[in-house]
Amino acid sequence: MAGKEALTRASRAKKDEFYTQLKDIEDELRHYRGQFRNKVVFCNCDDPYESSFFKYFAMNFNHLGLKRLIATCYAGSPITGTQLSLFGGERSIPKSPRRPTYRFDITEVPDANNDGSIDLCDVEHLLKSESNVVTLLKGDGDFRSDECIAMLGEADIVVTNPPFSLFREYISLLISHGKKFLVLGNQNALTYSEIFALFKHNRIWMGYNNGGVKWFQVPDDYSHTSTASRIKVESGARYLSMGNINWFTNLDTSKRHDEITLFRRYTPDEYPRYDNYDAIDVGRYADIPYDYDGAMGVPITFLDKYNPEQFEILGWTRGKNEFEALPSKRYSNARQIKPDGTESNGGKVNTGPTLLLPQRPENRTVYVADDVDGFLVQTYMRIVVRNRRPEKVSA
Repeated sequence: MAGKEALTRASRAKKDEFYTQLKDIEDELRHYRGQFRNKVVFCNCDDPYESSFFKYFAMNFNHLGLKRLIATCYAGSPITGTQLSLFGGERSIPKSPRRPTYRFDITEVPDANNDGSIDLCDVEHLLKSESNVVTLLKGDGDFRSDECIAMLGEADIVVTNPPFSLFREYISLLISHGKKFLVLGNQNALTYSEIFALFKHNRIWMGYNNGGVKWFQVPDDYSHTSTASRIKVESGARYLSMGNINWFTNLDTSKRHDEITLFRRYTPDEYPRYDNYDAIDVGRYADIPYDYDGAMGVPITFLDKYNPEQFEILGWTRGKNEFEALPSKRYSNARQIKPDGTESNGGKVNTGPTLLLPQRPENRTVYVADDVDGFLVQTYMRIVVRNRRPEKVSA
Protein backbone atom coordinates (compact mmCIF):
# COMPACT_ATOMS: atom_id res chain seq x y z
CA MET A 1 0.00 0.00 0.00
CA ALA A 2 2.81 2.41 0.89
CA GLY A 3 4.43 1.82 -2.50
CA LYS A 4 1.14 2.42 -4.29
CA GLU A 5 0.58 5.68 -2.40
CA ALA A 6 4.09 6.81 -3.30
CA LEU A 7 3.44 6.12 -6.98
CA THR A 8 0.15 8.01 -6.78
CA ARG A 9 1.87 11.02 -5.23
CA ALA A 10 4.61 10.90 -7.85
CA SER A 11 2.04 10.74 -10.66
CA ARG A 12 0.15 13.69 -9.20
CA ALA A 13 3.37 15.66 -8.86
CA LYS A 14 4.20 15.12 -12.52
CA LYS A 15 0.77 16.30 -13.63
CA ASP A 16 1.05 19.66 -11.90
CA GLU A 17 4.38 20.72 -13.35
CA PHE A 18 3.82 23.79 -15.49
CA TYR A 19 6.25 26.16 -17.15
CA THR A 20 5.88 29.81 -16.18
CA GLN A 21 5.87 32.48 -18.88
CA LEU A 22 8.80 34.86 -19.04
CA LYS A 23 6.58 37.94 -18.77
CA ASP A 24 5.17 36.81 -15.41
CA ILE A 25 8.70 36.22 -14.14
CA GLU A 26 9.93 39.60 -15.34
CA ASP A 27 6.94 41.42 -13.82
CA GLU A 28 7.69 39.92 -10.39
CA LEU A 29 11.49 39.81 -10.36
CA ARG A 30 11.87 43.50 -11.17
CA HIS A 31 10.92 44.27 -7.56
CA TYR A 32 13.88 42.37 -6.08
CA ARG A 33 16.83 43.31 -8.28
CA GLY A 34 18.98 44.76 -5.52
CA GLN A 35 18.67 41.60 -3.43
CA PHE A 36 20.36 39.35 -6.02
CA ARG A 37 23.72 41.09 -6.24
CA ASN A 38 26.63 38.72 -5.56
CA LYS A 39 24.22 35.87 -4.80
CA VAL A 40 24.09 32.24 -5.91
CA VAL A 41 20.67 31.52 -7.46
CA PHE A 42 19.34 27.96 -7.67
CA CYS A 43 16.42 26.94 -9.91
CA ASN A 44 15.87 23.39 -8.68
CA CYS A 45 12.59 22.55 -10.44
CA ASP A 46 13.49 23.78 -13.92
CA ASP A 47 14.75 22.08 -17.04
CA PRO A 48 17.41 24.64 -17.97
CA TYR A 49 16.77 24.15 -21.70
CA GLU A 50 13.09 24.91 -21.29
CA SER A 51 12.62 27.06 -18.20
CA SER A 52 11.87 30.75 -18.44
CA PHE A 53 13.34 31.12 -14.95
CA PHE A 54 16.71 29.96 -16.24
CA LYS A 55 16.30 32.13 -19.33
CA TYR A 56 15.58 35.20 -17.18
CA PHE A 57 18.56 34.74 -14.87
CA ALA A 58 20.97 33.78 -17.66
CA MET A 59 20.09 36.84 -19.75
CA ASN A 60 20.19 39.12 -16.69
CA PHE A 61 23.20 37.49 -15.04
CA ASN A 62 25.41 40.58 -15.33
CA HIS A 63 22.61 43.10 -14.85
CA LEU A 64 21.65 41.50 -11.53
CA GLY A 65 25.27 41.06 -10.52
CA LEU A 66 24.85 37.35 -9.85
CA LYS A 67 27.74 35.36 -8.47
CA ARG A 68 26.50 32.04 -9.84
CA LEU A 69 23.44 30.43 -11.44
CA ILE A 70 22.57 26.74 -10.94
CA ALA A 71 19.62 24.96 -12.55
CA THR A 72 18.54 21.32 -12.51
CA CYS A 73 15.72 19.29 -14.02
CA TYR A 74 13.67 16.28 -12.92
CA ALA A 75 13.70 13.07 -15.00
CA GLY A 76 10.00 12.48 -14.35
CA SER A 77 8.89 15.85 -15.68
CA PRO A 78 6.37 15.50 -18.52
CA ILE A 79 7.88 18.54 -20.22
CA THR A 80 11.59 17.83 -19.90
CA GLY A 81 13.16 17.14 -23.27
CA THR A 82 9.91 17.35 -25.23
CA GLN A 83 8.34 20.09 -27.29
CA LEU A 84 9.94 23.14 -25.76
CA SER A 85 13.38 24.51 -26.47
CA LEU A 86 15.43 27.41 -25.20
CA PHE A 87 17.29 27.88 -28.47
CA GLY A 88 15.56 25.56 -30.93
CA GLY A 89 17.26 22.89 -32.99
CA GLU A 90 19.05 19.81 -31.71
CA ARG A 91 20.47 19.61 -28.20
CA SER A 92 24.04 18.37 -27.64
CA ILE A 93 23.22 16.37 -24.51
CA PRO A 94 25.38 13.32 -23.72
CA LYS A 95 23.67 10.02 -24.50
CA SER A 96 22.13 8.18 -21.58
CA PRO A 97 20.08 4.96 -21.25
CA ARG A 98 17.39 6.96 -19.45
CA ARG A 99 15.97 10.41 -20.03
CA PRO A 100 18.93 12.63 -19.13
CA THR A 101 18.95 14.88 -16.11
CA TYR A 102 21.51 17.60 -15.99
CA ARG A 103 22.83 20.58 -14.15
CA PHE A 104 23.73 23.98 -15.52
CA ASP A 105 26.29 25.88 -13.46
CA ILE A 106 27.15 29.37 -14.68
CA THR A 107 29.61 31.79 -13.09
CA GLU A 108 29.83 34.31 -15.92
CA VAL A 109 28.05 35.25 -19.14
CA PRO A 110 30.46 37.08 -21.48
CA ASP A 111 29.30 39.24 -24.37
CA ALA A 112 30.42 36.67 -26.94
CA ASN A 113 29.32 38.58 -30.05
CA ASN A 114 30.51 41.97 -28.75
CA ASP A 115 27.21 43.69 -29.44
CA GLY A 116 27.21 45.50 -26.11
CA SER A 117 24.42 43.50 -24.49
CA ILE A 118 23.74 40.03 -23.11
CA ASP A 119 21.05 37.99 -24.84
CA LEU A 120 20.20 34.38 -25.61
CA CYS A 121 22.86 34.25 -28.31
CA ASP A 122 25.53 34.87 -25.67
CA VAL A 123 24.01 32.26 -23.37
CA GLU A 124 23.85 29.72 -26.20
CA HIS A 125 27.49 30.36 -27.09
CA LEU A 126 28.49 29.87 -23.46
CA LEU A 127 26.67 26.55 -23.16
CA LYS A 128 28.15 25.21 -26.39
CA SER A 129 31.71 26.35 -25.78
CA GLU A 130 32.14 25.58 -22.08
CA SER A 131 31.87 21.84 -21.46
CA ASN A 132 31.98 22.25 -17.68
CA VAL A 133 28.83 24.41 -17.67
CA VAL A 134 26.50 21.50 -18.48
CA THR A 135 26.97 18.18 -16.67
CA LEU A 136 24.84 15.08 -16.24
CA LEU A 137 23.38 14.40 -12.82
CA LYS A 138 23.89 11.01 -11.22
CA GLY A 139 20.30 10.85 -9.95
CA ASP A 140 16.85 11.79 -11.24
CA GLY A 141 17.08 15.51 -10.42
CA ASP A 142 14.28 15.43 -7.84
CA PHE A 143 14.63 18.45 -5.53
CA ARG A 144 14.52 16.03 -2.58
CA SER A 145 17.48 13.95 -3.78
CA ASP A 146 20.78 14.06 -1.89
CA GLU A 147 22.45 15.43 -5.01
CA CYS A 148 20.07 18.38 -5.32
CA ILE A 149 20.02 19.04 -1.58
CA ALA A 150 23.81 19.32 -1.69
CA MET A 151 23.46 21.98 -4.40
CA LEU A 152 20.81 23.69 -2.29
CA GLY A 153 23.44 24.10 0.40
CA GLU A 154 25.54 26.13 -2.04
CA ALA A 155 22.71 28.51 -2.94
CA ASP A 156 21.67 31.85 -1.44
CA ILE A 157 18.29 32.28 -3.16
CA VAL A 158 15.95 29.72 -4.74
CA VAL A 159 13.57 30.88 -7.48
CA THR A 160 11.26 28.47 -9.29
CA ASN A 161 7.77 27.08 -9.82
CA PRO A 162 7.65 23.85 -7.77
CA PRO A 163 5.02 21.12 -8.25
CA PHE A 164 1.95 22.43 -6.42
CA SER A 165 1.12 19.01 -4.96
CA LEU A 166 4.53 18.99 -3.24
CA PHE A 167 4.38 22.61 -2.08
CA ARG A 168 4.35 21.85 1.65
CA GLU A 169 7.33 19.54 1.37
CA TYR A 170 9.16 21.95 -0.89
CA ILE A 171 8.78 24.99 1.37
CA SER A 172 9.67 22.89 4.42
CA LEU A 173 12.94 21.91 2.73
CA LEU A 174 13.84 25.53 1.97
CA ILE A 175 12.97 26.70 5.48
CA SER A 176 14.91 23.88 7.15
CA HIS A 177 17.99 24.83 5.15
CA GLY A 178 17.61 28.53 5.93
CA LYS A 179 17.29 29.61 2.30
CA LYS A 180 15.86 32.77 0.83
CA PHE A 181 13.31 32.03 -1.86
CA LEU A 182 10.75 33.35 -4.32
CA VAL A 183 8.42 30.66 -5.66
CA LEU A 184 5.00 30.32 -7.25
CA GLY A 185 2.20 28.44 -5.54
CA ASN A 186 -1.55 27.99 -5.53
CA GLN A 187 -3.62 30.15 -3.18
CA ASN A 188 -4.90 26.92 -1.61
CA ALA A 189 -1.46 26.58 -0.02
CA LEU A 190 -2.52 29.34 2.40
CA THR A 191 -4.93 26.84 3.97
CA TYR A 192 -2.16 24.35 4.81
CA SER A 193 -1.45 24.58 8.52
CA GLU A 194 2.31 24.31 7.92
CA ILE A 195 2.28 27.21 5.46
CA PHE A 196 -0.13 29.32 7.51
CA ALA A 197 2.12 28.92 10.56
CA LEU A 198 4.99 30.45 8.57
CA PHE A 199 2.81 33.45 7.70
CA LYS A 200 1.73 33.81 11.31
CA HIS A 201 5.32 33.87 12.54
CA ASN A 202 6.46 36.19 9.73
CA ARG A 203 8.77 33.66 8.10
CA ILE A 204 7.05 33.87 4.73
CA TRP A 205 4.83 36.41 2.98
CA MET A 206 3.28 37.23 -0.38
CA GLY A 207 5.08 38.69 -3.36
CA TYR A 208 3.72 41.43 -5.60
CA ASN A 209 1.71 39.95 -8.47
CA ASN A 210 -0.82 37.64 -6.87
CA GLY A 211 -4.17 36.26 -7.94
CA GLY A 212 -5.65 36.90 -11.34
CA VAL A 213 -5.12 34.52 -14.25
CA LYS A 214 -1.71 33.25 -15.33
CA TRP A 215 -0.98 31.08 -18.36
CA PHE A 216 1.43 28.16 -17.99
CA GLN A 217 2.98 26.07 -20.74
CA VAL A 218 2.06 22.37 -20.53
CA PRO A 219 2.85 19.22 -22.56
CA ASP A 220 1.01 18.63 -25.84
CA ASP A 221 -0.77 15.62 -24.36
CA TYR A 222 -1.86 17.46 -21.21
CA SER A 223 -5.56 16.94 -20.51
CA HIS A 224 -7.74 18.93 -18.15
CA THR A 225 -11.30 18.36 -17.01
CA SER A 226 -12.18 22.06 -17.04
CA THR A 227 -13.64 24.07 -19.90
CA ALA A 228 -11.85 24.40 -23.21
CA SER A 229 -11.48 28.14 -22.59
CA ARG A 230 -8.67 27.34 -20.15
CA ILE A 231 -6.55 25.82 -22.92
CA LYS A 232 -4.94 27.70 -25.79
CA VAL A 233 -2.29 26.97 -28.40
CA GLU A 234 0.13 29.65 -29.57
CA SER A 235 3.07 29.11 -31.94
CA GLY A 236 2.68 25.37 -31.53
CA ALA A 237 2.85 25.48 -27.73
CA ARG A 238 -0.01 24.47 -25.44
CA TYR A 239 -1.00 26.68 -22.49
CA LEU A 240 -3.27 26.23 -19.48
CA SER A 241 -4.78 29.16 -17.59
CA MET A 242 -4.85 29.04 -13.81
CA GLY A 243 -6.34 31.49 -11.35
CA ASN A 244 -5.34 32.34 -7.79
CA ILE A 245 -1.64 31.74 -8.37
CA ASN A 246 0.55 33.62 -5.91
CA TRP A 247 4.19 34.39 -5.28
CA PHE A 248 5.53 33.22 -1.92
CA THR A 249 8.77 34.64 -0.58
CA ASN A 250 10.93 35.53 2.40
CA LEU A 251 12.81 38.21 0.46
CA ASP A 252 11.92 41.64 1.78
CA THR A 253 9.25 43.54 -0.11
CA SER A 254 8.17 47.14 0.17
CA LYS A 255 4.47 46.15 0.07
CA ARG A 256 4.65 44.21 3.34
CA HIS A 257 5.52 47.51 5.02
CA ASP A 258 2.57 49.35 3.46
CA GLU A 259 -0.37 49.85 5.80
CA ILE A 260 -3.96 49.17 4.82
CA THR A 261 -5.90 52.43 4.89
CA LEU A 262 -8.75 51.95 7.38
CA PHE A 263 -11.77 54.24 7.16
CA ARG A 264 -14.68 52.32 8.73
CA ARG A 265 -15.77 52.83 12.32
CA TYR A 266 -16.84 49.84 14.37
CA THR A 267 -20.52 49.35 15.18
CA PRO A 268 -22.02 46.09 16.52
CA ASP A 269 -24.70 46.11 13.83
CA GLU A 270 -22.24 46.24 10.93
CA TYR A 271 -19.77 43.79 12.43
CA PRO A 272 -21.61 40.81 13.95
CA ARG A 273 -19.83 38.57 16.43
CA TYR A 274 -19.33 34.89 15.73
CA ASP A 275 -21.26 32.46 17.86
CA ASN A 276 -18.36 30.03 18.13
CA TYR A 277 -15.31 32.32 18.05
CA ASP A 278 -14.48 35.33 20.19
CA ALA A 279 -14.16 37.64 17.19
CA ILE A 280 -16.21 39.86 14.90
CA ASP A 281 -16.80 39.11 11.22
CA VAL A 282 -15.26 41.43 8.61
CA GLY A 283 -16.34 40.44 5.10
CA ARG A 284 -13.62 42.41 3.26
CA TYR A 285 -10.17 43.41 4.45
CA ALA A 286 -10.90 46.95 3.17
CA ASP A 287 -13.72 47.15 5.74
CA ILE A 288 -11.56 46.48 8.79
CA PRO A 289 -12.62 49.08 11.40
CA TYR A 290 -9.88 51.46 12.46
CA ASP A 291 -11.03 51.69 16.09
CA TYR A 292 -11.62 48.05 17.06
CA ASP A 293 -9.03 46.53 19.40
CA GLY A 294 -10.37 42.97 19.59
CA ALA A 295 -10.06 39.90 17.39
CA MET A 296 -11.47 40.08 13.85
CA GLY A 297 -12.13 37.40 11.25
CA VAL A 298 -10.98 38.55 7.80
CA PRO A 299 -10.88 36.80 4.38
CA ILE A 300 -7.82 34.81 3.39
CA THR A 301 -7.05 37.46 0.75
CA PHE A 302 -5.97 39.65 3.68
CA LEU A 303 -2.58 37.92 3.58
CA ASP A 304 -1.75 39.68 0.32
CA LYS A 305 -2.02 43.02 2.18
CA TYR A 306 -0.69 41.86 5.54
CA ASN A 307 1.71 44.22 7.32
CA PRO A 308 3.05 42.60 10.53
CA GLU A 309 3.69 46.05 11.97
CA GLN A 310 0.01 46.96 11.60
CA PHE A 311 -1.68 43.65 12.46
CA GLU A 312 -1.08 40.53 14.48
CA ILE A 313 -2.24 37.16 13.14
CA LEU A 314 -3.87 35.13 15.90
CA GLY A 315 -5.02 32.07 13.98
CA TRP A 316 -7.82 30.91 11.73
CA THR A 317 -11.35 29.56 11.97
CA ARG A 318 -10.91 25.94 10.93
CA GLY A 319 -12.72 24.49 13.95
CA LYS A 320 -9.46 23.08 15.30
CA ASN A 321 -7.47 23.89 18.40
CA GLU A 322 -4.61 25.39 16.42
CA PHE A 323 -2.76 28.62 17.06
CA GLU A 324 -4.27 31.23 19.41
CA ALA A 325 -7.70 31.58 17.81
CA LEU A 326 -9.68 28.70 19.30
CA PRO A 327 -13.35 27.79 18.83
CA SER A 328 -15.33 28.71 21.94
CA LYS A 329 -17.85 25.89 21.52
CA ARG A 330 -18.76 22.79 19.56
CA TYR A 331 -22.36 22.16 18.56
CA SER A 332 -24.16 19.03 19.71
CA ASN A 333 -26.23 16.92 17.31
CA ALA A 334 -26.03 19.56 14.58
CA ARG A 335 -28.23 19.25 11.50
CA GLN A 336 -27.95 20.95 8.16
CA ILE A 337 -31.10 22.33 6.53
CA LYS A 338 -30.93 23.23 2.85
CA PRO A 339 -33.15 25.93 1.29
CA ASP A 340 -35.59 23.25 0.08
CA GLY A 341 -35.97 21.93 3.63
CA THR A 342 -33.82 18.80 3.17
CA GLU A 343 -32.07 17.84 6.41
CA SER A 344 -28.77 15.99 6.82
CA ASN A 345 -25.91 15.58 9.25
CA GLY A 346 -24.58 19.01 10.22
CA GLY A 347 -21.16 18.14 11.56
CA LYS A 348 -19.65 20.56 9.06
CA VAL A 349 -20.85 23.45 11.21
CA ASN A 350 -18.02 22.66 13.63
CA THR A 351 -15.38 23.27 10.95
CA GLY A 352 -15.77 27.02 10.55
CA PRO A 353 -17.12 30.29 11.96
CA THR A 354 -20.86 30.72 12.45
CA LEU A 355 -23.29 33.59 12.93
CA LEU A 356 -26.37 33.02 15.09
CA LEU A 357 -29.65 34.37 13.69
CA PRO A 358 -33.00 34.51 15.52
CA GLN A 359 -34.96 33.72 12.34
CA ARG A 360 -34.23 31.47 9.41
CA PRO A 361 -33.00 33.48 6.39
CA GLU A 362 -34.48 32.80 2.98
CA ASN A 363 -32.57 30.81 0.36
CA ARG A 364 -29.70 30.01 2.69
CA THR A 365 -28.38 26.75 4.03
CA VAL A 366 -28.59 26.87 7.81
CA TYR A 367 -27.72 24.68 10.76
CA VAL A 368 -29.54 23.88 13.97
CA ALA A 369 -28.25 22.07 17.04
CA ASP A 370 -29.54 20.82 20.39
CA ASP A 371 -27.61 23.51 22.27
CA VAL A 372 -28.57 26.43 20.01
CA ASP A 373 -31.66 28.63 20.18
CA GLY A 374 -31.89 29.95 16.64
CA PHE A 375 -30.31 29.30 13.26
CA LEU A 376 -26.63 29.13 12.41
CA VAL A 377 -25.15 30.39 9.15
CA GLN A 378 -21.59 29.39 8.37
CA THR A 379 -19.26 31.94 6.78
CA TYR A 380 -16.16 31.25 4.74
CA MET A 381 -12.97 30.39 6.57
CA ARG A 382 -11.47 33.47 8.17
CA ILE A 383 -8.05 34.51 9.39
CA VAL A 384 -8.28 35.98 12.88
CA VAL A 385 -6.24 39.15 13.34
CA ARG A 386 -5.89 42.03 15.75
CA ASN A 387 -5.03 45.65 14.98
CA ARG A 388 -1.81 46.53 16.79
CA ARG A 389 -2.61 50.25 16.84
CA PRO A 390 -6.37 50.87 16.83
CA GLU A 391 -7.40 54.50 16.92
CA LYS A 392 -9.08 55.75 20.05
CA VAL A 393 -12.41 57.40 19.35
CA SER A 394 -13.99 59.72 21.88
CA ALA A 395 -17.62 59.05 22.76
